[in-house]
Order: sequence, then C-alpha cells, then structure tokens
Amino acid sequence: MRLVIANKLYSSWSLRPWLVAAHFGIPFEEIVIPLDQPDTHARILEHSPSGRVPCLIDGDLHVWESLAIIEYLAETFPDHAIWPRDREARALARSISNEMHAGFQGLRKACPMNLRRDFAWRDFGREASENAVRIVELWRDARRRHGAAGPFLFGAFSAADAMYAPVVIRFNGYNWPVEPDIRAYMDAVLALPAFESWLAAARKETWIVPSDEIEPV
Repeated sequence: MRLVIANKLYSSWSLRPWLVAAHFGIPFEEIVIPLDQPDTHARILEHSPSGRVPCLIDGDLHVWESLAIIEYLAETFPDHAIWPRDREARALARSISNEMHAGFQGLRKACPMNLRRDFAWRDFGREASENAVRIVELWRDARRRHGAAGPFLFGAFSAADAMYAPVVIRFNGYNWPVEPDIRAYMDAVLALPAFESWLAAARKETWIVPSDEIEPV
C-alpha cells in the first residue's frame, strides 16, 4: 500500500492515518507532496481524486480522507485493535472521532499545527477556548469509562488517539494550560514511538508554509 501525505510539519490530517498504520506495524510506502508549491495540486491529483491528502492506494483502490482510510485499515487488518474491541468503547471511540473530524474549527484556525515551533500562550478567543473545553471533556469521559488499562483514551492506543493527536500537538505547541491528568494523556501520545518517528522526520523538512509560521496575535 502507498499513503500519500503532505508535509509532516503541518499536515494534521496526514498524521492521523499515518500514525495508525505506523503504530500497528502495517506496511506501507509513503509519498510526501509538500504543500504551498506551484505543482502541489497537480501532483496530488495524480494520486487523489479529491485533490486532497491523505490518500491511501491499495492496488487499484484509492481511499481518500483520514477517517475513511482508518476505517479501511481496520477492516483490512482485523487482527489489530485499531478500534477498541469492546462494543460500547468502540461506539464511543467512533463518536468522538467523528466529532473531531467534523468540528473544532475555532481551535484549528487559531492554532495551526506546526511541529517546528513553540508558541507563547495567549487567549485564542472564545470559539477556540470552547473547543478546548469540549475536547478535554471528551478525553476525560473516555478515560473515565474505558481508560483504566493504559494511558490512552481507551487504555491501549486506538484510532481515537490518532484522530486527536493533532490536538495534543496544538495544546503542547501553543502551551495551552492543562491539568495534570490531561498533561499525562498528552505525554503518552507524544512519547508514542510512531509519533516520535513522525516528529523526527518532520523536523528534517525544509519546506515552509508561511501562513503556518506566523505568530498568532
């Protein structure tokens, strides 16, 4: 399989399925297409019918969009607990993952993902703050209900953690004030070997997306 992604420094949507595949040891070849280049859109269209990344290519099949790719991996490799095995936990994991997929635009806009830099904390506005409060509620609820067996949202690492990994990066990189239980969860994600591998590669990139390098004001 081939996974087409954008810059590891900036592409939160690329990170999500990449992290799932890498963590669970699913073999794939990655194709990195840098953003904000003259030929970016044309190159992506060579692989992805939506003109967006990520896109997973498995033979003649093209699967685009992060959550669809994760679901395809879960179906193709059922021996891996990409989603929690417990039915109720799995339903909750899918619910919070879809909420992440569809929402939290305020936080995304105020705090673009950037793995190269640390930003000073400031008030990022009402919508971003409300998003953060809701995300923390979701994390705490998942941990309370199903997280006793390990440090992740449902104990062991799952697709839900991959879906929220870019939020962990944002909270960490923008020095968002969090309480100790949330900090412990964030540290578990940041210490994941697959994430450390992504981070090491990201910091070697030389491509720049100027809009994601501007200090928020």
